[in-house]
Amino acid sequence: MNPRSIQTDLTTESFLILRRYFFAKGGKPRPFRLRDKRNTQDDPLDEYIHRLLSDQFPTDVDCVKAPGPLITPDLVVLRPEVCKRAARVTLSSNLTHIVAIEVKKLERTQGGAIARPSGMDYNTTPPCGTVRVYDSSGAVLDIRGFYLFVCQEAVRNQSGKYQLSSLVLCDGNLLNEDFNYYLSIVGERAKEIGLGTYGNGANRTRPMLIFSNPLSAPQLDHSVTLIHSRDDLEKNVSQLRQVGLIKRTIQQGGTNTFYCYRLADDLRKDYRQFDLLDPFPLPARTERTQPRGRFRLNLQPAD
Repeated sequence: MNPRSIQTDLTTESFLILRRYFFAKGGKPRPFRLRDKRNTQDDPLDEYIHRLLSDQFPTDVDCVKAPGPLITPDLVVLRPEVCKRAARVTLSSNLTHIVAIEVKKLERTQGGAIARPSGMDYNTTPPCGTVRVYDSSGAVLDIRGFYLFVCQEAVRNQSGKYQLSSLVLCDGNLLNEDFNYYLSIVGERAKEIGLGTYGNGANRTRPMLIFSNPLSAPQLDHSVTLIHSRDDLEKNVSQLRQVGLIKRTIQQGGTNTFYCYRLADDLRKDYRQFDLLDPFPLPARTERTQPRGRFRLNLQPAD
C-alpha cells in the first residue's frame, strides 16, 4: 500500500480524475459515448462515472455503486483497509478514508441557461454534508457527503455522444448541514392505508424536496470547480488553485464559508477571485402547495 496515497483527500482525487477525463486544457469539454437509457430509473452517466473512477483510482481505493435504483448515495469512495481499522467516529468525518458522492444531472434551456436555477428536485432525500449508509452487518455508518453537479449535453450531429459543459463537486454542507433534518426525512414514516371507496388505496406521504442548484451561479457555470470546506488544498495538491469563496447565511445567525478550486491549467492569466454571499437564487415560495392543473372545457352548462 502506498503510504502517501492514504493521506490524500478522496474528494480531491475524484475531482482530478473527473476533470482529466471529461475536460481538456482550459476546461474544454471532451465528448464521450453513453449507452442508451433502458428505463426511467436507469442512468448511463452514473454507470459511466462509476466505471471511470473505479478504473482510475489506485488499487487501495474502491468506488462502490449503489446496489439498485432509488438508493442514495449513488457512489461511495473508500479505502477499505484503512476503514477496517478506523473507529466509526473517524469515518464520519475523515475524507481520506471514505466519502459518499451523489450525482445530479442538469440540462440547459433553449436559451443556454442552466435549467431550474432557483432550486432543483432532490426527490425524497434532502442533501446533506453527512449521509447515512450501512456496513456489512447492517449497522449504521454515517459518512461525509459530496454532490457532483453536471450539465450534460448531446454533441451535435454525433449520435450517442455527449459532453459536460459544467461540473461542480461540492461539499454537501454547502447545500445543507442539518443532519437531524436529513434523518427525519430518510427514516421510516407512517403510511396512510385503507383509503378510498373500496379501502384498497394508500398514501405513501413521500416528501418531494427542493434545495439549491449550485450551477445557477454564473461564476460556477461553464467551468470545472471543486467546492470544499478546507482553505489549504493548494498546499497539498499542486495542480489546484483557489479561485473564490462562497459564503452562506445560516438561519440562526452567522455564515458558513466554502472554498472554490480549479485546475491551474483552466485559468486565464487575468482571472480574478470571486467572493460570493448567498449566490444561489431563491424562488418566491409560500407554505401552500399549488393545486393540480385544471382541465378547462369550452362549455357552460345550464344551471
